[in-house]
Amino acid sequence: MKLLFIFLLSTIGGVAAAEHFHSFILGLSIATLAVGTCHWFAFRTTKYPQLALVLLLLGLFSKMAVTIVGVMMAVDAELITSPFIFAVSYLFFSIVATYLWFKIKDRKISQQLLNRHSGTV
Repeated sequence: MKLLFIFLLSTIGGVAAAEHFHSFILGLSIATLAVGTCHWFAFRTTKYPQLALVLLLLGLFSKMAVTIVGVMMAVDAELITSPFIFAVSYLFFSIVATYLWFKIKDRKISQQLLNRHSGTV
């Protein structure tokens, strides 16, 4: 149901922003790439728990770097036709991408725990 709601909102947003489609797609792609790099860095497994804060900060800085570089490249190429549509699209898809990354991670961890407990019984 949640995924259907997300798909519906994304489609309605895309139709509403049809005049500024480049801004909408740039918000989608930059947000997804930024959240993906942040998640990739921040949730790496390490043998040393002392590195957890460093990895979280590295994830934060990677998200900021991807966002800044993506916006700079888009502005330089004059692809952002509406800053408002871009900002709303970036905000929405940043939240959606974060939700989906954590949903995937939760499902993966739950499956591992389920396999571990079913093997011992």
